[in-house]
Amino acid sequence: MALRRNYGFLMEAMRMNSSVKTISRRTFLRTSAGAAAAVVLAPTCFAAKKKVERPNILWLSCEDISPDLGCYGDKYSVSPNIDALAARGTRYDNVYSHSGVCAPTRSGIITGMYPTTIGTHHMRCNGVPPAYVRCFPEYLRAAGYYCTNNSKTDYQFASPPSAWDQNGKNAHWQNRPEGKPFFAVFNFTVSHESQIRNRSKGMLDRVAKLGDKKHDPAKAPLPPYYPDTEIVRKDVAQYYDVITLMDRQVGSALKELEDAGLAEDTIVWFWGDHGRGLPRGKRWIYDSGIRVPLIIHVPEKWRKLAMPADPDAVGPGSINDDLVAFIDFAPTMLSLAGLKIPSHIQGQAFLGHDKAPPRQYIYAARDRMDETYDLIRAVRDKRYKYIRNYMWYVTRGQEIEYMDQMPAMQEMRRLNAEGKLKGPRLQYFEPTKPVEELYDCRQDPHEVENLAGKRKYEKILQRMRAAHEKWAEDTGDIGLMPEGEFDEIKRPGGKFQKTAPPVFRAADWSAADADGKPLRIAIASPTPGASVVYRIERPAKKNPWMLYTKSVWLEPGWSVRAKACRIGFNDSDEVTFKPGDKSASKLPASTTEDPDHWRNKIPREMLERLRKIKSLDGQGKKAIPQYSEALKDKYPAVRYWAVVGLHTSCESAESKESAARALKPMLEDDAAIVRIAAAQALCEWNGCDNALPVLADALDDSNPKVRLCDLAAIKAIGSKARPLLSRLDTLLKDADDDDIKKFARSTIKHLKTD
Repeated sequence: MALRRNYGFLMEAMRMNSSVKTISRRTFLRTSAGAAAAVVLAPTCFAAKKKVERPNILWLSCEDISPDLGCYGDKYSVSPNIDALAARGTRYDNVYSHSGVCAPTRSGIITGMYPTTIGTHHMRCNGVPPAYVRCFPEYLRAAGYYCTNNSKTDYQFASPPSAWDQNGKNAHWQNRPEGKPFFAVFNFTVSHESQIRNRSKGMLDRVAKLGDKKHDPAKAPLPPYYPDTEIVRKDVAQYYDVITLMDRQVGSALKELEDAGLAEDTIVWFWGDHGRGLPRGKRWIYDSGIRVPLIIHVPEKWRKLAMPADPDAVGPGSINDDLVAFIDFAPTMLSLAGLKIPSHIQGQAFLGHDKAPPRQYIYAARDRMDETYDLIRAVRDKRYKYIRNYMWYVTRGQEIEYMDQMPAMQEMRRLNAEGKLKGPRLQYFEPTKPVEELYDCRQDPHEVENLAGKRKYEKILQRMRAAHEKWAEDTGDIGLMPEGEFDEIKRPGGKFQKTAPPVFRAADWSAADADGKPLRIAIASPTPGASVVYRIERPAKKNPWMLYTKSVWLEPGWSVRAKACRIGFNDSDEVTFKPGDKSASKLPASTTEDPDHWRNKIPREMLERLRKIKSLDGQGKKAIPQYSEALKDKYPAVRYWAVVGLHTSCESAESKESAARALKPMLEDDAAIVRIAAAQALCEWNGCDNALPVLADALDDSNPKVRLCDLAAIKAIGSKARPLLSRLDTLLKDADDDDIKKFARSTIKHLKTD
């Protein structure tokens, strides 16, 4: 049975204008890869089933920490305020991000969808999600919540004005209109990776003021993959110091709530955005990179709302070990607010009236991190972690300029260069990765003993592998599309689309010129999936931007100013309507069906072929005939992986010679990524004469992601690419993309020292 939806805007427009096209209450929009159906939404959202008192909700989020807190049993940690919150609330022990870094993580949190589905999986990639995707606070705003964010967004797209009533360093629940429930976010950045390595006087003074709460490096707990040196211990100790500084900020925020007399009316969440900002933590999808703390305090009056079947389950000092994924946050918020969950959202509620049964698996992905490419997927149940390395042929220890500023990372690289690392400490720098990894996280919480390939665990490996493959297919994971190819489909020519400006429709045109009579106005944008914000402009008073959910009334002398927005698009120009202006004869129909969106341009067949060709990973020479055949595939992405497959599968001189003959024609392929991959292989096999010019030409490609791919190939070739040094110097000087500059710097350094 179709769920009842509140189409506030659409129904209002239809009442005012019979010419508006009628659409069904529920329209299913499936991606070409079989992602979940999406409901056509009006620029409003789902309203609560009935008018009831609703809880305030306060999010206290921090950056770059694992569950390294006293309430999680860490005796080295000093976190009294968070520990006290846990004592009053629920500690969640199995909570995981879908990414080991902030931007893809926050993209999934704010939308309730996997970045690998909506195209926001690469770090800082300026995504263009499908038209039906919205930031979940927009649904809360339309239902009457006052929503504020202070102040980080980092969603992989610009935060649309429809998402927040206030967004910035001054945003606060205290600014809400009287009587409104609030949803407020405060993000504490003191625990960020950059502060762990911060040795400025200001930071050292702050740490010194911790007094006896300052952490002794000599007592710092080290995972088995860290070398035990003074430098490493110092970074780990400062990591714990900044957690203590952050804990004090949490305490201040909670006291502020208490002093306002709102503690018993407010559900409080504390969480970290991904794992610790130290080597092999942040950016990785081992548990050290994706397992995070989550503590939720539900006041007594809201426990029946949060857990209808068992209110005591969220009582003081409770512990929950259900698997929770970050994409579950958005639907859980809507569930707590009494709203229906849009059917396109991929997460599931773990609290509230729409609470779902516990999940069996969580999923995670790693793609490009800053300037450096990798491609990894993970599946975890309560005990086992499965990791699939799609770029198994590159080391874990690739350079990332920002990450490499950490003293502990520099120390690890130095010791590796000196040949002083062994066992788990050497694992990070192994030249390649296993195609598959399997860990018993109960027995091996640091994930250093790979069980893949051991007969005892074969059935578990098969089960976890099947879970990954099903997830990739069901969610339409587009990670196997090289970014250079994907970006051109996502945003041709790199140009941002602009949302069409709003259109106004007066309810009673004959009243438009009548003195003293209020005028009712409906507003819409013709852009699929657009939301509208507006403000009433009246003499001597300026109103804030409000989310348009129903028609607005204009008194004499007033006007309405509006603009339209859509995630991934530039906002429209602002337009104004006042009584006496000519209104539209009809409003554009509200729809989220966008035939020009990139998801509709990526054939299911192509994704199936990509998964098929990558299933050959690790088969070595047995896969060479299939790779050779795939060189003729009609899809550039498939041809790219065919070239990579040949390159990484040929070991004997005879097989390399045969493959080189097949790859030489690929130097003239229509797709730049295919030409680059073929050129890299040929250069490494001593065929640089014809191949090096291909790599030189690609440095001038208009697509920055193609240039990144080219730089990776040049760096991998090493000293054979030294003739390109002058071109690289020019690229470094002229590039306007930070990631290209970073990679150019590291490539130049590598070629000069290789």
